Amino acid sequence: MIKSDLISKTISFVKAKLENAEGGHDWFHIERVYRNAILISKNEVCNATIVQLGALLHDIADSKFHDGDETIGPRIARDFLESQEVDQEIITHVIHIIENISFKGGNFEKQFTSKELDIVQDSDRLDAIGAIGIARMFNYGGFKNRTIYDPKIAPNTKMTKEEYKKNDSPTINHFYEKLFLLKDKMNTVTGKEIAKARHRYMEGFLSEFYAEWEGEK
Repeated sequence: MIKSDLISKTISFVKAKLENAEGGHDWFHIERVYRNAILISKNEVCNATIVQLGALLHDIADSKFHDGDETIGPRIARDFLESQEVDQEIITHVIHIIENISFKGGNFEKQFTSKELDIVQDSDRLDAIGAIGIARMFNYGGFKNRTIYDPKIAPNTKMTKEEYKKNDSPTINHFYEKLFLLKDKMNTVTGKEIAKARHRYMEGFLSEFYAEWEGEK
């Protein structure tokens, strides 16, 4: 049974915590991932409370905005859940989700597996592709003052986790370095189906982008 009061308090906590966050990692990103997680979980046998808490807390302190420190998010999430007197078993599971959800260049092996992680990870990855994913990509590229596109700089699809974290290549390269890779990394049937449609949209966008860049239309 979903602990609705706990979910409501978690929503309020996350909204306050991310009030001034970068546009691609703000409350609205969390809300979209949360909605995706609810949608996907309807077709999966899972603990709905853990799924929803994982979705709400997965980006409570993204390491990209904390000098690469991957311990801050789990620590903040644990402190909050303990303050709400949540069962330690649930807390541990949610922390494992936060620690293992990230893409990290696509070469990161998860140290933990569960159906709940699969659902939250798919939900987060769906928000990184399609129309929303493109908008978030350019928003973050602008936030980091990156070049939009440079034909002389080729994408690097074989980055290590550390190389990925330090990567500052043109924004368009991110299609190849992450976004186009996500369709084949989805875990659930529902996630895979939604990802196919969003992937096609991105392919169409990129074709249009190149045609306009080259002055062909």
